[in-house]
Amino acid sequence: MTDNTPLPFDLPSVRRKKLTVDFDGGNQSSDAGLLLLRQVERQLGVCRRLAEAMPDRRDQDRVRHEMFEMVMERVAAIACGHKDAIDLDRLRHDPLMKLAVGRCPDSGAALASQSTISRLENASSKTEAARLSVALLDQFGTTVKPGRLEILDIDDTFCTAHGGQQLAFWNAHHDERGFASMHIYHVASGTPVATILRPARTPKGTEVRTVIKHVTKRLRRHWPNIRMVWRGDSHYGRVEAMEWAENDGADYIFGLPGNTALDAQVAETADNLRFHHAKSSHTKLRTYASFTYQAGSWDRPRKVVARLECSLQPDAGETTSTGMRQEVDMRYVVTSLKGTAQHLYENVYCQRGQMENLIKLHKAQLASDRMSCHSATANQVRLALHTAAFWLMHGVRAAIPKTDPLATAEFATIRERLIKIGARVIEHIARIRVQLPTSCPERALFRAVALGLMPSGP
Repeated sequence: MTDNTPLPFDLPSVRRKKLTVDFDGGNQSSDAGLLLLRQVERQLGVCRRLAEAMPDRRDQDRVRHEMFEMVMERVAAIACGHKDAIDLDRLRHDPLMKLAVGRCPDSGAALASQSTISRLENASSKTEAARLSVALLDQFGTTVKPGRLEILDIDDTFCTAHGGQQLAFWNAHHDERGFASMHIYHVASGTPVATILRPARTPKGTEVRTVIKHVTKRLRRHWPNIRMVWRGDSHYGRVEAMEWAENDGADYIFGLPGNTALDAQVAETADNLRFHHAKSSHTKLRTYASFTYQAGSWDRPRKVVARLECSLQPDAGETTSTGMRQEVDMRYVVTSLKGTAQHLYENVYCQRGQMENLIKLHKAQLASDRMSCHSATANQVRLALHTAAFWLMHGVRAAIPKTDPLATAEFATIRERLIKIGARVIEHIARIRVQLPTSCPERALFRAVALGLMPSGP
């Protein structure tokens, strides 16, 4: 038998003590946090739900990797920071990755390779990829306990294309081709509801209506008596979406692009604001107004909230002696909700800024912009897998005690502190022992999270 283990070697001494390095440390992994991800999956079942929704056309007598094993392997790798499927050529032998999918670290066979995972991502049809989105909707509906009123944020984010991918579209603002993936998040829990691959262009009203309609109807199967509010910027303030929400018992609050007709409605308010700003010593002054407005394409009048802010801005034309001139910035929101103008704008609409942080977690820290498959359907499948990784990381963070600073940390910080920990894995006949470093700085927290994710009861 050939032994391919490299020979020991020496490095410069430390305090006159010889420094020798060898490769006899046993079976080890650099991702001890896979144990936590495994516990979250056992609790949530998101990867198993996706695996059950994915097609399996293989000859079952020749199957070496179950659907759940492949999905869990890919999703867990994403959560650990391994962005591409090619990383699985190395991770398929990782002892803790094997444990995460349910195989023994030493005696268990190697996991699926990159080519097998790539075939998995490209196996689904459009209908089957849509089933994955429905599965994630059901995951959200069955996992999150709703209150009487729930707000859903909807927005899109630009993702650069890596080549000649289907659906890639030129975006003049970003000056390159790419996608504008649509994201929907639940405000109260911060969990993902849906992610949809689409071209990098402004969504049409019919597209927004279709998404809102299908998501609302699916969620009502789980939340039959809940009042749902849709919240988005002016890209989503489409008359088709508003009409559907009004006719089907949903509420909305959307940004509304300004125009001369809207400005005329608040002209008197703007003049009063200019007057009070000129008399005051404040840098900025704000006021709010609400009124009923009906655009030419609307079939009915709707409530519009205006936010007016007066401030001094540099005078580019140098028409004033001070070089500064007074300006009033006007922003508009259209809504079906009741309440004062200030409350609806500041406490309801402006809170949608938190969604930018959630998209950052999904896109930047879980690499969901790595949509490099040629097929748009395969890239939609990838989005579903990255969303499942979001669920796993969110589950780890939710298990952290609220008094710990990591309870509100970003996924990248949690990955650095709790996931990327070295561990030695020893498989005995009747026991598997995982040895973490004695010097692990987060050992107490790791233990608390792992035990906290254990199922209750006998």
